[in-house]
Amino acid sequence: MSLSLLAFFAIVFVLVYMLRMARIGALVAFLFAGILSGPYVFNLFNLSDAWTFLGDMGIMFLWFNIGLEINMRRLWRMRRTIFGFGAAQVLMVAVMLFPILFGITNWTMLGCIMVALMLAMSSTSVDLQLLTERNQLNTEMGRQTFSILLFQDLLSIPLLAMLPVFAGKSFSLGATAIDVAVISVALILSVIVIGRFIMTPILRQVGKLKSHEAFLLAVLLSIVIWAVLLDLMGLPAGLGAFLAGMLMSETVYRHQITAEISPYATMFLAFFFISLGMGLNLPLLGEHWYMILFGVIGFMVLKFFAIYMVARVRGVNLYDSMMIALILTQGGEFALLMLQTMKTSGINAIPSGHEEILTAIIILSIMMTPLLLYLHDYLQRHGKLFSQRFQRKLIDADKNIKPEVIVCGFGRVGQIVCQMLDAQKIPYVAIDLDINAVMMGREMGFNVVYGDTTNRDVLMDFGVKPRHAKSVVVALDNANTARKCIIMVKSIAPRIKIFARARNLADSQMLMREGVETALPETIESSFMLGYNVLSHAGVSDSKIERLVFDMRRDNYSALSTVISDKRD
Repeated sequence: MSLSLLAFFAIVFVLVYMLRMARIGALVAFLFAGILSGPYVFNLFNLSDAWTFLGDMGIMFLWFNIGLEINMRRLWRMRRTIFGFGAAQVLMVAVMLFPILFGITNWTMLGCIMVALMLAMSSTSVDLQLLTERNQLNTEMGRQTFSILLFQDLLSIPLLAMLPVFAGKSFSLGATAIDVAVISVALILSVIVIGRFIMTPILRQVGKLKSHEAFLLAVLLSIVIWAVLLDLMGLPAGLGAFLAGMLMSETVYRHQITAEISPYATMFLAFFFISLGMGLNLPLLGEHWYMILFGVIGFMVLKFFAIYMVARVRGVNLYDSMMIALILTQGGEFALLMLQTMKTSGINAIPSGHEEILTAIIILSIMMTPLLLYLHDYLQRHGKLFSQRFQRKLIDADKNIKPEVIVCGFGRVGQIVCQMLDAQKIPYVAIDLDINAVMMGREMGFNVVYGDTTNRDVLMDFGVKPRHAKSVVVALDNANTARKCIIMVKSIAPRIKIFARARNLADSQMLMREGVETALPETIESSFMLGYNVLSHAGVSDSKIERLVFDMRRDNYSALSTVISDKRD
């Protein structure tokens, strides 16, 4: 047993490390760990009652986490985008998928509707992680993507409420639709009322104990109570856990609950995906590998074009539409949960073998999304993604402007520098490889163009020549890319003045060695401003503070070299 556990945790560690290096979510690593540890590969464990119980707990926590993300106030603030863009996206994908499923399978109409709606849902955890890593969550494209994900989470309520239909507890489709609508509205209203007038006072009393254990147990008890209550009503227990999350999201303790429950939720989610992997019938999937392959390709292509068309109809620009469709093109945890919930509840909406195939298709689509984004970025960097006409449009700066300053990079630092140059009416041109940043900057009136700042021809086309531009600002957030840009600029115009940003002292020293005029480390300069205000508040005169800062800046911050040794921000 001990050797099995050692091998199991070694497998989990290696898979999590490898997939995170590939920017694929850790949950997929847990799923593969379950497959490798299961009866069809290394046979370390069997899908026993203990693993099944842990998997069921994982399902409950996943439903709870989805519910916790749904806050009625936030939904109301974003209602136009959520219920407009989100609803249109789900409807378009489902409408395009339904006739295909109905034509190529022997499923019932209700089964095709349910699967089409499930596949219209994307992976909230994977997509939010991708947007955060790419610094795009706060962009217009990121907000629109987030609103679609919120609508998909909200759609979980009626889809979960539909499960009794497949259990044979309801037979009239029209009556069932009315029942589902009534139940969904009643549950949402109950969440608002109970969350505000019952859960908040209860959690307030628990909070007075100042006990993390008591607070955590109160949350767990709420999940179990709602799961049991909904189960007694003939509705899925997962819907109860989902509602418990929604109840908590309506309280002022939502952020504390998220912090308290997060470590345990991650653990039980891992158990869910491990048990899911153990339960996959690998011989069956091997026999139908061609169905899985064509299913993944067909599903992702269809979903991409469906979302892209909806975005374009709603007036989203061409490139944001493509990015939204690319990020949302996979299946999600919700579909995996629904398939597993139907399986454990004995609901035979579709044949059990087809459930396995659908699960494999969804998992592979989740894995493919980061790889497709990587391919997109690679093609974009090398100028192979867009037509020559579009590239000419992006790099066509105002011909009347003869720039005195070349700004390499149009991120947050580059934008502020350009605003300052605009304010003083100093002619400039900014260059960036991010299509969205270029398009948004052009719309706001900045003279920003598309191009690779490490490419010699691009730099020369925009004025980096001897006796042309007076200076170059390197506002790139990657130190290695900034270094390549500086070396290229120096090779073209050795005497041109270069001013660079740096994240820390180590990056600043590296860039200074390449011959830049100034390389300001952001962390140190922001610390100086903070220290200036603290000392001023403490009664130190401005002249003394300025002298102190001057001494600390002297000789490229040499006074700080002995203090900062770990090279971290």
